[in-house]
Amino acid sequence: MHHSRLSTLVFDCRTADLKQAADFWSQALGKPVVSYDQDGDGKYAELATLADEPIILLQRVDHDSRVHLDIETDDLEAEAKRLESLGARRIDLVRGRWWVMEAPSGQRFCVVQKQREAFGPHLNRWE
Repeated sequence: MHHSRLSTLVFDCRTADLKQAADFWSQALGKPVVSYDQDGDGKYAELATLADEPIILLQRVDHDSRVHLDIETDDLEAEAKRLESLGARRIDLVRGRWWVMEAPSGQRFCVVQKQREAFGPHLNRWE
């Protein structure tokens, strides 16, 4: 048995100025910026969200700008297999920490380890 849930909305931004993108989305969504450099590598900015809301990240990328979802889980391999059984396919294991996957309808999304200390209450339970 494992659990998963919608974790994060990720704004993939093809830009040299992630701060400008973060400021725009902060004002557009009414969510203050928590960090302009979440991991210290200049690739991620984070907006403030409540504990029961999805995390909102902005990610500096080299591909076209888009939005993707992250699904968090307490068992990465079990969740990737479950999604494959629904027709998704694995694209890439990134840094050995998360899977980039593709839905049968063509959208890319990520399966990641749990992102917040409190992992509930809106969990799906899979057996």
